[in-house]
Amino acid sequence: MTDRHTTAEATRSAGGQAHPGIAGPTATAATAATRKLGLKENYALLTRDLGWEPDYERPEDVFRTARFEGIVIHDWNAWEDPFRLTMDAYWKYQGEKERKLYAILDAFQQNGAHLNVSDARYVQALKLFINGVIGMEYASHRGFCIIGREFPGTAARIAAQMQAIDELRHAQTQTHALSHYAKYFAGMSNFPEQYDRTWYLSIPKSFFEDAVASGPFEFVVGICFAFEYVLTNLVFMPWMSGAAYNGDMSTVSFGFSAQSDEARHMTLGIEVIKFLLEQDPANVPIVQGWIDKWFWRGYRLLSLVAAMMDYMLPKRVMSWAEAWSIYYEQNGGALFADLARYGIRPPKYAEQTVEEKQHVSHQLWSTFYQFRHAAGFAVWLPSAEEQDWLSAKYPETFDRYYRPRYAHWAAEAAAGRPFANATLPMLCQVCQWPLLFTEPGDPTRISHRAETYLGERFHCCSDGCRDIFRAEPEKYVHAHLPVHQIYQGHYFKPDVDPTAPGFNPLVEALRYMGITAGLDGGDFTGHVDALNWQAWSGRSASLHDPMQPMPAAAVDAGTAQA
Repeated sequence: MTDRHTTAEATRSAGGQAHPGIAGPTATAATAATRKLGLKENYALLTRDLGWEPDYERPEDVFRTARFEGIVIHDWNAWEDPFRLTMDAYWKYQGEKERKLYAILDAFQQNGAHLNVSDARYVQALKLFINGVIGMEYASHRGFCIIGREFPGTAARIAAQMQAIDELRHAQTQTHALSHYAKYFAGMSNFPEQYDRTWYLSIPKSFFEDAVASGPFEFVVGICFAFEYVLTNLVFMPWMSGAAYNGDMSTVSFGFSAQSDEARHMTLGIEVIKFLLEQDPANVPIVQGWIDKWFWRGYRLLSLVAAMMDYMLPKRVMSWAEAWSIYYEQNGGALFADLARYGIRPPKYAEQTVEEKQHVSHQLWSTFYQFRHAAGFAVWLPSAEEQDWLSAKYPETFDRYYRPRYAHWAAEAAAGRPFANATLPMLCQVCQWPLLFTEPGDPTRISHRAETYLGERFHCCSDGCRDIFRAEPEKYVHAHLPVHQIYQGHYFKPDVDPTAPGFNPLVEALRYMGITAGLDGGDFTGHVDALNWQAWSGRSASLHDPMQPMPAAAVDAGTAQA
């Protein structure tokens, strides 16, 4: 809303006279007619005109975090929203999308469409999605609520407010879309607890907690630009295409419903960067440092998507290497060529990501296989047909480095000695991945970097993560690392007695994480989801050897039966 005085001033500035009873001279019927406000004028009235200057508090006391990062803003009115979206239009558009989305979700659930997906293995990918992405969306919502309070510019605060609502909406719609699967498949009902405590979910959790704990300008550069603009297409484009290709119209529906929101978020991201760079030359090196940091952190986070795309989709759309080439190398190359006129270069270590695209998904899946007993989803070795697909997509690396590994593990499983890693891995102090990535130029050596701070040694997975640690050691020494907590005996519920006979620390640590040992994770062959899938659909799980009979009865996972 606008106040009466503002409305009168807007009317006069538009070339007409103020309405009688508001302000200004009395208007006759002939002179009261004014031209319709243009979109830009109407947007200005419903955004910038809603703000005010404090008169009994100093601006630096009202907006306490606007200056400490060193960013210089001369004119907040230079902030432009290309969409010029106002709240009344926002609620109208979002309401229409909600009606369409929930009509599809209702039809999906009423028709038992979970049986139409390609295979029960596909649902294991959804477990990663529901356990990781929903928590990220909610954390992002919190961050935009914070900067919606901290930005001095009215238009910027309103843009942050709308994105905060978007992110909360995404968390809700994703929960609703996947709730149907939680009725039938194990490992999906405890996702809030798993997000807070599970080792491989500390990667997305730490990413957004790092962002929320940053200043308002760093948050908006890191999330709106480095993640939303540069990297988010790697989630929404190939992943949602994969969901469609595997018959999951529930996931596709919320993905498409979120796409128009993501378009606005990406537009906000590029506007943020250009606004900051055009305000003052002193902003350029600060923004460049944030781009370097958040590109690398986002890239490490998206390694989860690499494993999902190459290994967890029974029907694959494209490889991770192809997606990275399209959505970062080509699109990102054009973007940073455009930003070069501001003095911005491509992110540091971007060339390393191009090399690692040939390896990262295989290294991730090998790690999940080794620690499948400590995961909330079932894991498998790729079939011969799938390995041939991987060989075709990664002709320079797969057959040389990874096919022999899978062959050895398959032989061990066939001999009754399935390989599992009985220890817990060292975690990177920054991205919180296990030290699983390899040295640039040498995929046979694990990459390890160490840094000493205040006499204590900390470990990182790469030069990129070590650079981030060096820049802010005070922040990262406090990182909550699940493996460290387990070894220190902190990952147990209050009812656990470590001195009791038969005490199993790993089982109790998994229970603390929200993972039920022997049910949620483990080998896909013989897993409750595989057994139920055959009972419900009459189709064997795709990895099952058709020459061997499946067990006679499906296992009750404590979920509803079809």
